[in-house]
Amino acid sequence: MGQSLLDALNVRVIGNGREYLLLAHGFGTDQSAWKSILPYFLSQFKLILYDLVCAGSVNPDYFDFCRYTSLDAYADDLINILDSLGVDTCVYVGHSVSAMIGILASIRRPELFSKLILIGASPRFLNDKDYHGGFEEGEIKKVFMAMEANYEAWVNGFAPLAVGADVPVAVREFSRTLFNMRPDISLFVSQTVFRSDLREVLGLVKAPCWIIQTAKDVSVPTSVATYLKEKLGGRNTVVTLNVEGHLPHLSAPGLLAHHLNRALAGI
Repeated sequence: MGQSLLDALNVRVIGNGREYLLLAHGFGTDQSAWKSILPYFLSQFKLILYDLVCAGSVNPDYFDFCRYTSLDAYADDLINILDSLGVDTCVYVGHSVSAMIGILASIRRPELFSKLILIGASPRFLNDKDYHGGFEEGEIKKVFMAMEANYEAWVNGFAPLAVGADVPVAVREFSRTLFNMRPDISLFVSQTVFRSDLREVLGLVKAPCWIIQTAKDVSVPTSVATYLKEKLGGRNTVVTLNVEGHLPHLSAPGLLAHHLNRALAGI
């Protein structure tokens, strides 16, 4: 499993520090989403990068539709990567769905994660009676229908909305990695993400969490960050970036790197 998984998911370890910092990308991107962030941390940390199995940079033959029906299988991959690399503990940075994957992995193996930094995280995207996740069931069904009917048109509409800010280079980059995904895998993963509900397990997380949220994110209402702060089991901090969009590492990397540094220093 070890080396073949590391190869399959394009695992890289770079940098000169002693501590490990793992950067895990969200849906629709791959590890290249961090490229503007890396220079800020290469001298301080050993950086671990990998691609989720659904990413367009991974051979689609590795995507097992029977296995990846829940986020638990992705958490298994994350734990297996750390074990294969012989990592005892790391600071974990997870964007979007990878924030949730990190939460699940840290519940299972708390000693592996000294701190979780969660960017654009949401335990549930659908609204519930006392919970505002941002989406109604009907809206989500329309998204899935649009993805199925014309994937290219859906990407062209979704990428600018997700980036939020007027940063054409970020829209181009997000579109590129979305188009790299095989449409059936993209749809399947979207359905898995929108079916997920991690609210019940948040209290089991004991690692301190930094919750980084932009001021306006089409995918995650700001109230979700407050919800996470209250429900996660450790000492938690919320930081709101004064920018728009779900992908600050693409649209405002300098600002995000500044706040990642603050999170790593614990101030």
